[in-house]
Amino acid sequence: MKFLAILTVRNEGAFLLEWLAHHRAVGFTDFLVFSNDCQDGTDTMLDRLDAMGQIKHVRNDGPYDKGGIQFTALKTADKLNIVKKADWILPLDVDEFVNIHTGDGTLPALLTALPDATAITLTWKLFGNADQVRFIDAPVVDQFTKCVPDIMHWPWRASMFKTFYVNDGTYRKVGVHRPRNPDPDRVNATRWYDCEGRTLSDKFKNKRIFSNFGQPNYKLAQLNHYPLGAMESYVLKADRGRAVHAKDILGLDYWIERNFNTDTDTSIQTNAEQRTNITQELMADKVLAKLHKDAVAWRKTRFDALMEKEPFRALFGRLLMAPPSRPVPQKAAKFMVRYANLARQKAGN
Repeated sequence: MKFLAILTVRNEGAFLLEWLAHHRAVGFTDFLVFSNDCQDGTDTMLDRLDAMGQIKHVRNDGPYDKGGIQFTALKTADKLNIVKKADWILPLDVDEFVNIHTGDGTLPALLTALPDATAITLTWKLFGNADQVRFIDAPVVDQFTKCVPDIMHWPWRASMFKTFYVNDGTYRKVGVHRPRNPDPDRVNATRWYDCEGRTLSDKFKNKRIFSNFGQPNYKLAQLNHYPLGAMESYVLKADRGRAVHAKDILGLDYWIERNFNTDTDTSIQTNAEQRTNITQELMADKVLAKLHKDAVAWRKTRFDALMEKEPFRALFGRLLMAPPSRPVPQKAAKFMVRYANLARQKAGN
């Protein structure tokens, strides 16, 4: 069985080996990684991993279509043999880590728990900044354990998912959150499940990108999402820009919608030993080890340069002043949802 993860990255060399090691430990067999405009050596690191047979690396240097960098990469992915030969596919970002709670914590165990599924929604669980200021070269999953509660009522972005799906031709294009371009003659036969084991409605077969909020979604698996990291890393993320909404500038609004630290979750440590062993094996390669070290040093140098510029210095100051976000109570969330539904109804008229 070929389990394929698809990733797009820019200037993420300091985090790459941890991400790869974790997902090998979880059970992914194949990796397709796109890079663009890297200054920290991420692309060179990916070239080395490709030469070692660990991944397939494709440079996504543009020009980009109107959908942006990530959409352009995924359009390219549709044409590649590594995608065509995959049995199951999951597109991911480098700050997303699959966390399986059933069996031995691997993809085969998840499929054993949901044997009839042809698509499984892995709902985000947002991990906050935990008041960490400076970037350190240590595993993300060890540093950031503060997160949202298991049930969130608002915002809807806290319940977005990525889709792990059978690559049998029913969906003819890879998508960021869900597979796209369904075959109308086959899509009704798909069987979508969430990670509570619930059968999902037909809406999920065609357009949904977030799970119902105000309910548990993590019994069998979740997608640990670390969108912020240390404050220093967030400044570099703002400098890097977004892969999908390239024109959106990252600021305090993005931070506030994701910086939840009320609960603690260390369940991803199920695969810690395997992850550590694979990381050590990768770092035993002297070329990779040097590239990782250089990427870490680049982050420090780049942060120092950005802090000499007022927009980034101002952003960092605001992060230092901003308190952790508080989950919205159910009553207040219903108030917000009512207005969101009214706006959607008017837009449809």
